[in-house]
Amino acid sequence: MTQKCETTDCGKDATLQCPTCLKLGIKGSFFCSQPCFKGFWKEHKAIHALAAGGSKPVEGDGVYNPWPHFRFTGKLRPYQQTPKRTVPEAIQRPDYADHPNGRSLSEEALRGTKIKVLDDEEIEGMRVAGRLGRECLDEGAKGVEVGTTTDELDRLVHEAAIERDCYPSPLNYYNFPKSCCTSVNEVICHGIPDQRPLQDGDLCNIDVTVYHRGFHGDLNETFFVGNVSEKHKKLVQVTHEALSKAIEFVRPGEKYRDIGNVIQKYVAPHGFSVVRSYCGHGIHRVFHTAPNVPHYAKNSAVGVMAPGHCFTIEPMISIGVQKAETWPDDWTAVTADGLYSAQFEQTLLVNETGCEILTKRRENNGQPWFMDKM
Repeated sequence: MTQKCETTDCGKDATLQCPTCLKLGIKGSFFCSQPCFKGFWKEHKAIHALAAGGSKPVEGDGVYNPWPHFRFTGKLRPYQQTPKRTVPEAIQRPDYADHPNGRSLSEEALRGTKIKVLDDEEIEGMRVAGRLGRECLDEGAKGVEVGTTTDELDRLVHEAAIERDCYPSPLNYYNFPKSCCTSVNEVICHGIPDQRPLQDGDLCNIDVTVYHRGFHGDLNETFFVGNVSEKHKKLVQVTHEALSKAIEFVRPGEKYRDIGNVIQKYVAPHGFSVVRSYCGHGIHRVFHTAPNVPHYAKNSAVGVMAPGHCFTIEPMISIGVQKAETWPDDWTAVTADGLYSAQFEQTLLVNETGCEILTKRRENNGQPWFMDKM
């Protein structure tokens, strides 16, 4: 029997199936094309919470389970989310902010192009965006403690961005529902802030990007919550040191692919693994662009560093395997074995002799926050 596209009023023959439905064992869910699938996503994704025969999310007694048949890799579970926060109209917005599917058409137009060399005006714009991004992350970090929800961290970051005339870049980026990413324990990256209270012993990464007057500034850090085990402290320390080693390597004439060699060479002797599914990226007027910056050795990234290049390095380091899996929300990336992961990120500008860290910490000569807690 020929399947028909699920999109309302389409009716075309369909062969494409929703990958999340396949993972959850939901039958049907056919679409005629990627545009139809993306355009009907908001309506379609509601069935994921009803997976297999009408089971509904369970609420009450602190239990919330939107995907009752999903196999989690670790102990972390999703909690309910609050409504998407709003941004005053007076604040300049990226092109995806009001797009129904969160698409950045300007970013998509640059895919496959050469690495942009920023001029003096663009460099100054990136310096300001990087500084403001750092300030917003530091405001969010003040809320990291046992009992605070990741949604509260999102509120702190969101309000800090608004106060600085910034749009929080993650908000509605390809329909991401929050203003920053909060990745706890086995979450590698792209965790969605929700109403789960942070617990004693957690690791919590806050990933902040702000858009200020046409430019994005991007950074993240992993924080201790309460009393953290020595092995998890070591994971965080090694991850930060790996980023520092990579930053020291950045200078004109070096190949982007060799950054991964530096990181993996440093991490491997400690017994940790480098996540391969996600990488650093170029950044300036668009959120993500050339170059791609993998963090593992022997990668095939293209490009040679030159003055005026602007990009992030953001290694994700795991205690166990490097393999990642994704929750049915299509964002939350977790370790395949459920063991903890950590990450640090900076936005860098290549100059004549090395690089400038645009998102550098302004306190304690730029030393990492955890130096007094090891």
